[in-house]
Amino acid sequence: MRTKYQRVLLKLSGESLSAGSGHGIDTTRLQQYAEQIAAIVNGGVQVAIVIGGGNIFRGLQGASKGFDRVKGDQMGMLATVINSLALSSALTAIGQPAKVFTAINMFPIGEHYSKWRAIEAMERGEVAIISGGTGNPFFTTDTGSALRGIEVEADVMLKGTRVDGIYTADPEKDPTATKFTEISYDEVYTRGLRVMDLTATALCKENGLPIVVFDMDTPGNLAKVIAGEPIGTLVY
Repeated sequence: MRTKYQRVLLKLSGESLSAGSGHGIDTTRLQQYAEQIAAIVNGGVQVAIVIGGGNIFRGLQGASKGFDRVKGDQMGMLATVINSLALSSALTAIGQPAKVFTAINMFPIGEHYSKWRAIEAMERGEVAIISGGTGNPFFTTDTGSALRGIEVEADVMLKGTRVDGIYTADPEKDPTATKFTEISYDEVYTRGLRVMDLTATALCKENGLPIVVFDMDTPGNLAKVIAGEPIGTLVY
């Protein structure tokens, strides 16, 4: 397998696991993701994954309905752990070893995250699934994925979405929206494009971690991105 990247941080949204229903976990979608991930690991790529929890609970939505913000964000962290366990189970079911790490100590549900243990797992051919966000409230899983990508020395952050890249406007709402092949971190900021939150974008810029936004819901796309095919949008 021809690969452009040797070690990647794959960011998946929680909503993507629900396959359009908006909540819960769709087992068919989970299986598709597991197969795509296993294929690139078999091709020699080291993979770390951060998954959101929006299909189960979103801290900000809870806060808007009267939840304490810190408790709401902690509930969101637990939602990411549930999704991470589901993906881990789907991977091991098809013979791909995976290990769940948690940002806060939750043994025996997952191993307490450390950079070194996550890298060791990847070097053994395991998928390192890093859950619990940053372990702190007021930070999104976008920021968590940027932080973990930098920590584990990933070559790139791959942001798997249901859209095939970054557009001038929401392509699902504006038919005139045009797609970027490449865009700078600064242009993402000045155009106000909602690729990731500002903290995550700033972290990636300051540490030189490129981002590729691509459509993860089409089977085979992950391998194409790994091979360097220009199917998404590169943020640099």
